[in-house]
Amino acid sequence: MQRKVGAHYVKDEKCQFRVWAPSAKKVEVVVKNRKNVIQLEKEEKGYWSKELEGIPAGSYYKFRLNKEKEFPDPASKFQPEGVHSWSQVIDPEDYQWNDKDWKGLPMSQMIIYELHVGTFTKEGTFAAIEEKLDYLLELGITAIEIMPISAFPGNRNWGYDGVYPYATQESYGTVKALKKLIDSCHKKEIAVILDAVYNHMGPEGNYLAEFGPYFTDKYTTPWGKAINFDDRQSDHVRNFFLQSALMWLKEFHFDGLRLDAIHEIIDRGAKHLLKELSEQVDKLEEETGRKYVLIAESDLNDTKIINEYKKGGFGLEAQWVDDFHHSLHTLITGENEGYYNDYGKMANLGKSLEQAFVYDGIYSNFRKRTIGNSPKGLPSSKFVVCIQNHDQVGNRMLGDRLSQLVSFEKLKLAAGVMLTSSFVPMLFMGEEFAEDQVFQYFVSHGDPELVKAVQEGRKREFEYFNHHGGEFPDPQSEETFNNSKLNWSFQEEGSKMAIFGLYKELIRLRKEGAFQAFYTKEKSSEADEENKTLRLSAGGLTALYNFSEDSKKMNLPEGEHQLVFASADKKWSGPQDFPQKVSGAVNIPPESLIICKS
Repeated sequence: MQRKVGAHYVKDEKCQFRVWAPSAKKVEVVVKNRKNVIQLEKEEKGYWSKELEGIPAGSYYKFRLNKEKEFPDPASKFQPEGVHSWSQVIDPEDYQWNDKDWKGLPMSQMIIYELHVGTFTKEGTFAAIEEKLDYLLELGITAIEIMPISAFPGNRNWGYDGVYPYATQESYGTVKALKKLIDSCHKKEIAVILDAVYNHMGPEGNYLAEFGPYFTDKYTTPWGKAINFDDRQSDHVRNFFLQSALMWLKEFHFDGLRLDAIHEIIDRGAKHLLKELSEQVDKLEEETGRKYVLIAESDLNDTKIINEYKKGGFGLEAQWVDDFHHSLHTLITGENEGYYNDYGKMANLGKSLEQAFVYDGIYSNFRKRTIGNSPKGLPSSKFVVCIQNHDQVGNRMLGDRLSQLVSFEKLKLAAGVMLTSSFVPMLFMGEEFAEDQVFQYFVSHGDPELVKAVQEGRKREFEYFNHHGGEFPDPQSEETFNNSKLNWSFQEEGSKMAIFGLYKELIRLRKEGAFQAFYTKEKSSEADEENKTLRLSAGGLTALYNFSEDSKKMNLPEGEHQLVFASADKKWSGPQDFPQKVSGAVNIPPESLIICKS
């Protein structure tokens, strides 16, 4: 069943209202500054709707249930006065698009840049991101991934407390400003991916349960009751979230969705919600002639998510690979608390570079069970890897970045490992210039009891990851938010400019095909745990990684090789110059890598 919900502006001050409220005896529309209240007509399956005249775009409205309580529209497209107040009628034709020639971008061509609207710039708006697009082009970025923008309480939040999955956060700018940003990205051939949260809803301003059984007691998630995707009346809950996803792609021209923690989208029905979404997006591609991507965040290491339909898969284009991050992070930081205890060996990184998953059906000491299945045979473009992201930085007690944890040379080594890998790389905003401003967890809830619960909950989360003493940053404090904004004066610091130059060069080489053998040929790795070195080879391309604090002699295959890249080169403020031709046993400086081709 596909049925649009919310306020759909038609034209000439006509608007179609529809809401799902199966238990209501009466549903009315209350329009601000209009004396009469309009009763909606009952449809089948618990829907209520009516097309009304005299409703100009921009009108404020609410739904009244059973002549008693008034609530914002669950499918509101804009909450100009916050999550507890009026919804606003938005005209979808109010913006004239200029991207008719844009056809999207395949995963294989993506170099993704994850950013948070509120902290990426001083202004924290959609418009301010637009002013940074030329910078991203200079860096070599081909896609940006925007952390969740669905309306949330207050004016600062990571976005995972969103309560209106159709509405853009008003503190970031207008609907038109978001569309203009996406249009400008497409003009510069940059794809735009939206981080979408369909596994839970935030606690404050969440009125869904007032309208119907959007949640179920059958399952519990880390956030409480699960969203009702397979219980009684779940068809209409599924419709609600599927229509949201399609709206972002069709109406806002997003090129794809990053789907948050899909292991908490609990659906035991015959057709999983994600497969149904994938099929709907396939139809949208046929309709628009554009390419869209669905990227899953999952800790399951299950290829079913990205396998083709004919193999019983959900058909998503890609998924995040935690194993890659954890393997690399433990080697360069020495951290082994919590889930990091499952990693820390050179062989883990070698295996991940070969096939993405480390846990491919083997036992996890941390989880005390067998995890994952084999990804062999799947294209490398099915996997997204990173060395930092919002979770892996912001979920540390102090929100400290990699630049605050490891040496300058290790920063370059980590960047080189990611950007020469065969997988789709994702940068977290600021890492390309070794940003040392923290990125911490922040909220601006209005409920004092909820604020207290969040503060106490965050402290409990650091049971495994309290690496420092230090003062616990208050998530509710505006200072915590301001401390998390990027510092754009990095050009004044030589070491940061060296890192920026290194990222630009690696991305340029990647785009020009210098690492192509790693993508298309069978890879093999050889780990030396004692010396903390690793060799990766494929089709005449060889990468030599030295994670130790001492220089190491490492052997290249027979014959003469051309140097492609060396992270310790003086051009990147490293300790030495490198010859263009190398052979035999090569001296690899501490905490560095070289790439050679025969």
